[in-house]
Amino acid sequence: MKSNTLKIAVTGVLTAIVLVLQLTGAAIRFGTFSITLTLAPIIVGAALGGIGSGAWLGLVFGAAVLISGDAAPFLAVNPVGTVVTVLLKGALAGLAAGAVYKLIEKKNELVATICAGITAPVVNTGVFLLGCLVFFMPTVNEWAKAAGTENVGKYMIVGLVGINFLIELGINLVLSSVIVKLIRLGKKQLSRNEQ
Repeated sequence: MKSNTLKIAVTGVLTAIVLVLQLTGAAIRFGTFSITLTLAPIIVGAALGGIGSGAWLGLVFGAAVLISGDAAPFLAVNPVGTVVTVLLKGALAGLAAGAVYKLIEKKNELVATICAGITAPVVNTGVFLLGCLVFFMPTVNEWAKAAGTENVGKYMIVGLVGINFLIELGINLVLSSVIVKLIRLGKKQLSRNEQ
């Protein structure tokens, strides 16, 4: 009972952190879109609270992206496609990071955290690119032409996600040791509460 209460409390605190990071971090831009700083707390939440917490935190991240105005260029083109893509990419990034962490954690917590840290931005970016293909290709083609390239694939990888993805991946990898320490502290607290 105490363990579930603590997991809910941790997820609640991390929900607030995700909102604050996304809403304030929306101003940090490299390229077209802001850098996602919220993946680290999503990974911590998935590790401490489980896959459901990871998915919830990812969903909150997606909602914050919509609120922050970061998705405005896409909302103007296809509101339904934007909402579906943004919410799905966040929720799936948290869910996948949690699943990867849970699969590996018993063998090696650091490796589990690093793998989850890689998984979150890969899924987040991958679902974004799929959303572009499904909902926004004519617009993305126009943007590519306006940027001076006929190669829309190159434009999507380099222009839309390139630098942002690398920075998000780097942030997660650099923070991995800190995340592991937070997870260990959280697990110790959970086990103390269960006794």
